[in-house]
Amino acid sequence: MKKVLTVEGMTCNNCKKHVTEALSGLPGVKSAIVDLAKKSAVVESDADISDEALKNAVAEAGYSVRAITAGA
Repeated sequence: MKKVLTVEGMTCNNCKKHVTEALSGLPGVKSAIVDLAKKSAVVESDADISDEALKNAVAEAGYSVRAITAGA
């Protein structure tokens, strides 16, 4: 399963690191690739992770998710 998140509030590589760690820490996540320039994160997982869980992980890191779409 792949989901693409639009993340608000990231301004530097530290922000990118925090979001990557927050998403990678969720159970079932195989990879979380954060693109600072695009303000996005691509999450691949073995299990179906709810949008709410993804939003909460990003929020706990101090950022917000504007949108979540299914990845190709």
